[in-house]
Amino acid sequence: MPDLPAGPSEGRSGLTKLAVGAVGVVFGDIGTSPLYAFRETFSGHHALAVDPLHIMGVISLIFWSMMIVVTFKYVAIIMRADNRGEGGSLALLALVSGRTKTRRWSQGIAMLAVFATALFFGDSMITPAVSVVSAVEGLSVVSPTFGALVLPAAVVVLLCLFSIQRNGTARVGYYFGPVMLLYFATIAVLGVFSIVKTPFVLLALSPHYAVAFFVRDPVRAFLALGSVVLAVAGAEALYSDMGHFGRRPIGISWLFFVLPALMLNYMGQGALLLREGMSVLHNPFYELAPDRLQLPLVLLATAAAVIASQAVISGVFSVTQQAIQLGFMPRLRIEHTSAVTVGQIYIPVVNWLLVTMVILLVIFFRTSSNLTNAYGIAVTGAMLIDTCMLGIVLTRLWHWPKIAALPLLALFFVVDGAYFTANLTKVPSGGWFPLLVGLVMFTILTTWSKGRELMVDRMREAAMPMRVFIGSAAGSASRVPGTAVFMTSSADGVPHALLHNLKHNKILHERVILLTVKIVDRPYWPEDDRSTLESLGEGFHRMVLRYGFMEEPDVPAALRLVSGCGAAFKMMDTSFFLSRQTLLAADRPGMMIWREKLFAWMLRNAESAMEFFRLPTNRVVELGSQVEI
Repeated sequence: MPDLPAGPSEGRSGLTKLAVGAVGVVFGDIGTSPLYAFRETFSGHHALAVDPLHIMGVISLIFWSMMIVVTFKYVAIIMRADNRGEGGSLALLALVSGRTKTRRWSQGIAMLAVFATALFFGDSMITPAVSVVSAVEGLSVVSPTFGALVLPAAVVVLLCLFSIQRNGTARVGYYFGPVMLLYFATIAVLGVFSIVKTPFVLLALSPHYAVAFFVRDPVRAFLALGSVVLAVAGAEALYSDMGHFGRRPIGISWLFFVLPALMLNYMGQGALLLREGMSVLHNPFYELAPDRLQLPLVLLATAAAVIASQAVISGVFSVTQQAIQLGFMPRLRIEHTSAVTVGQIYIPVVNWLLVTMVILLVIFFRTSSNLTNAYGIAVTGAMLIDTCMLGIVLTRLWHWPKIAALPLLALFFVVDGAYFTANLTKVPSGGWFPLLVGLVMFTILTTWSKGRELMVDRMREAAMPMRVFIGSAAGSASRVPGTAVFMTSSADGVPHALLHNLKHNKILHERVILLTVKIVDRPYWPEDDRSTLESLGEGFHRMVLRYGFMEEPDVPAALRLVSGCGAAFKMMDTSFFLSRQTLLAADRPGMMIWREKLFAWMLRNAESAMEFFRLPTNRVVELGSQVEI
């Protein structure tokens, strides 16, 4: 068993609770893969003959894929590369970029991480669709007359799932762990009953059968990887959700419960095919169960699919929040659904865009077999990018010797590269969808990031030095009681809102705070070190508030804790001045015109800084200005 350092637990009982919670949240995606992964290798895009060579070869490939990709790559290695406990592509980017800012290839690393995030959005649309549809398709196994109900039932389940997101997952999440424990135990027992009838299938755990598959039928073996990888889809969720449970509980859950349960079920399906052949190929997962237990199994699998979808939806909200905080997406309205758990959030616009795309996918592709053609390429692309970034971690952050790092990276690149290449063959039949979504999201993420950079540069070019402004304006303008807080994205120069306020109102407050909120490349920032303050003289102060990319800025709460610049802050005596920019697309160097117009549209539709920073609505003044980029 790989070394698993302690996670955020409270002794043995705390570790057990975290491990059970991890089973309920982290492993939903990979846990529902037996519903379709094994079947698709024989009846999917590149169907295989149902014979001992191919059955044993596929099971061997699934087992060793789980060992190499999930156990060794993610659990044993990548999950060590946490950014103060948090994982995921953006957290890994924040970790790596802090060590590579002076290197020429640091921009390339950032683009890789952003593209992995963009692919995740494509994957997040397919996962709920394929999980729920494949579970509900069990109705047609129970009775052929139920076949017509599959699509309507799947749509209803998905609509109900997305409609409850506003209420949060705190209560529902309490039941996730036990339900998934029951699900994994059930599929393991069904697998064991089948294996007992055909124990020969246990030999498939030997890598000999995977090698023999490639030696005797290399072309079909390579193409089969496009379906085999469905068995490890969801592996990145282990890393992304690490901050909620810790590395040790996730590793223990995987090694001692989830992995054995999955392999017992896959071997059970293989044993069933060895005995029955083509007659059970339409849905070997449900055929493992006796007739009287198939309907309860459909209900249990549907519950597991809903839980898997819930985990992905929550992941989308979390990744979106990280992207906003790190400056890759415009501000969106974020609602907290739990007073206890910070990470439980709801983003309305993301939720309804997601449900719209998921329902359209279900209606367009209609069956789980068709959906699996679109599934996989985003997963394998993200895995390949994770391996690229792992190379930076091993060589630049951990300073592994090349004799140890290179063979390991070579193994991961060969495996991930083979899976990604095999999935490229599915692009014409559905793989184009996650690539299209990934391309659109990559364009949005990079356009917003570049546009903000250009806008700040243009505003800095026109900014007056603060010392000059204080010297000329402090003595001539009328001073009024109270505090004025001018929000500015730049920590130098005079904010546009301050210039406009003085120009139109001819006054200055007794205390003027030039406030900049910075999101740092760590998940959380200590509250006792939240603010830094600089006195500029004449009642002017420059303040910087720092937040981690997993936190939600609350400016009034932070100001109440500030001291050293006069009297304590009282919201009824404080006015907040915001500058709202109107962008004018121009032929200046920077971005193409169409990207400038896209950035301007996103800026217009971004959530107000007042709501994003939790400013009191009756104490905010917005002043507009025009900026050419």
